Amino acid sequence: MSGPYTYSSALGAGDCPAGTYHIDLVNGTAAWSDGLYHLHGYERGEVVPTIELILAHKHPDDKPRAQEIIGEICRHGGHFSIYHRIIDAHGRLHQVLTSGEGTVDAWGTVTAIDGMMVDLTATLQRETEVAAREAVERATSTRSVIDQARGVIMGRLRVGSEEAFRLLVRLSSRTNMKLAVVAADLVAIADSPDPKGPDGPDRLDAAVHDLLNGKPKRQRRDSRS
Repeated sequence: MSGPYTYSSALGAGDCPAGTYHIDLVNGTAAWSDGLYHLHGYERGEVVPTIELILAHKHPDDKPRAQEIIGEICRHGGHFSIYHRIIDAHGRLHQVLTSGEGTVDAWGTVTAIDGMMVDLTATLQRETEVAAREAVERATSTRSVIDQARGVIMGRLRVGSEEAFRLLVRLSSRTNMKLAVVAADLVAIADSPDPKGPDGPDRLDAAVHDLLNGKPKRQRRDSRS
């Protein structure tokens, strides 16, 4: 029995281990693909595959529910899918998705279960790493824009770093806008190639001095719409 074709967007061309199985409930026998042996830490010929062996490798916290579902499939047939953990013969933990179908004959008897198991351990690890890296990048970007806004306030109002930050926090609180959004608005004005508003006054000076009263330019525009 050959292993299935698999693909993980998180791994790209990387390995996504998987294996297939066939359980003959009439004769009480089972067959595993090489991939399923490997997932459980064995080589073909080292063990005899059975339902009992499959259940023995389930994580203790996941085993009871897995037993219930397999029991239901053996009695009634149908499709199933279980996301759970297994512990292989070497004590390594794998996060896997097992799916399958119980075949029912013309008399309503479940005669076999066929399905596959996919190892999601590396996929979940890679996705967690990517999410953590993106979170760090967002946090770094947020700190950067806040630091830029703080510098703008320090230069225009001639205040220290702590006072500039306090003004940003106060404006964020009064307007119910995230601190990073308030800072980004100010930095956007500072970076604008045309610091003059349509009526002539310096928009940056106006925006910075609005910090003292907690009235951002964005809020005033919104109130007129």
